[in-house]
Amino acid sequence: MLEPSHNDELPPIPGKRYFTIGEVSELCCVKPHVLRYWEQEFPQLAPVKRRGNRRYYQHQDVLMIRQIRSLLYEQGYTIGGARQRMSGDTAKDEALQTRLVIKQMLGELEELLKFLKR
Repeated sequence: MLEPSHNDELPPIPGKRYFTIGEVSELCCVKPHVLRYWEQEFPQLAPVKRRGNRRYYQHQDVLMIRQIRSLLYEQGYTIGGARQRMSGDTAKDEALQTRLVIKQMLGELEELLKFLKR
């Protein structure tokens, strides 16, 4: 389940403030060692570190990881190309981020609808 898949939809992001690396791994379908590697490659990805160097990711970190995942696994970018793309302030990047947020919101609304129908 953790391998990159082009057809699988990512699960909705719960409304929590912080996520562990294991939770982010499940939410983004990326193994924890890959997340740690991406922290080295993408300077804007910097989760909060607390006791014992434990990583705690915030909602925007999860969205960023999903964007990196999309660039690498779905759009075929190299790490260098994805890094350059993530650091650029182009309208295209903003459009991609907006689409990710909208997709996430739709998933959360669908989950809420399922809950309300019970």
